[in-house]
Amino acid sequence: MDFNPLQITLISLLSLALLVQLIYYWGIFVRLAFYKDEQTVSTDLPPVSLVMAARNEYHHLRKNLPSLLNQDYPDYEVVVVNHASDDETADYLKEMQQRYPRLKVVNIERDLNFFHGKKFPLSIGIKSASNDILLLTDADCAPVSKQWVKKMASRYDDSTEIVLGVGLYSKEKGLLNRVVRYDTFLVAMQYLSYALAGMPYMGVGRNLSYRKNLFFRNKGFISHYDLSSGDDDLFINQTAKAQNTRIEISPDSIVYSEPKHHWNDWFIQKRRHLSAGKKYKTRFKILLGGYNLSLGIFYLTIILLLIKSTFILVLLGALSLRLFSRILIQYKILKRLEDQQLLLFSLWWEPVYMLLYTFMGIIGLMSKTVKWK
Repeated sequence: MDFNPLQITLISLLSLALLVQLIYYWGIFVRLAFYKDEQTVSTDLPPVSLVMAARNEYHHLRKNLPSLLNQDYPDYEVVVVNHASDDETADYLKEMQQRYPRLKVVNIERDLNFFHGKKFPLSIGIKSASNDILLLTDADCAPVSKQWVKKMASRYDDSTEIVLGVGLYSKEKGLLNRVVRYDTFLVAMQYLSYALAGMPYMGVGRNLSYRKNLFFRNKGFISHYDLSSGDDDLFINQTAKAQNTRIEISPDSIVYSEPKHHWNDWFIQKRRHLSAGKKYKTRFKILLGGYNLSLGIFYLTIILLLIKSTFILVLLGALSLRLFSRILIQYKILKRLEDQQLLLFSLWWEPVYMLLYTFMGIIGLMSKTVKWK
């Protein structure tokens, strides 16, 4: 059978895209799927400062702050920066401070609107922290257990400066909730796998730990103060190395957040996060972009070849090989994160998500700064 140049081009692109996808799955993501914690866990428990910034977060603080103040840990403080709140946040924090001596409240009376996002209040909180080991989270977050601080702090040894934790979203009904959880899973799969491969590039501010000394040595968030996002991923992108970064993914160390309930709110949040990508180091832009580009080419060539009804057996083989790899590896990771039901959802949502993510990425790179509210 003679093949025309278009068919040869398409099958070549399909083969290349499949090869790249398999390299990502069996070279990088497999590290998280079959991860066995062989790293030593420290029995010395250093003093920890838990730091968060809060602005008009009365309802979230009332719901989640008690779980942060009642951790099973011998020596830690909770630093909450009240950033110009005009709700009942200040009164509630004052009340809780009388009940919990470990709670330290820092009040910022005026909104310094020439700073974007929570970087300024977070920096104030870090500066006010008494301990070198910092553990960052948000007001709308709650750990699953009283062992959270202990699990994160036990990862530190003399060479460790950063510990990447897992921040997920609570399970609720509806399509948006599954989309949010699936997106969070993909982000976690990538940054945790890359860290295990010796290429840490980001963390999530909902569950992230690093040394105060590292923060000030690298001048905090100064290099990206112009962006509303990046207090987590850009700082880690700037400072993380294979030698100074570890991960913590045990069930007791996971932190859950309240998900967005409206598509527009989630879109704005995602756009803000993606806007930080333009300041990633070049190699991470290439690595992250390579996955999405190869996936897009994979699906596009499959569709074009199906339209032409050629290479049907080859197409079935390519689809089966990637599908097997994806199901096996993603199932193992989802099982570790206790959300296996997302696997069936991902089988049909992945192509849609790829298009949506590409669109949001383009908008995020082109958009102006989105302020934190």
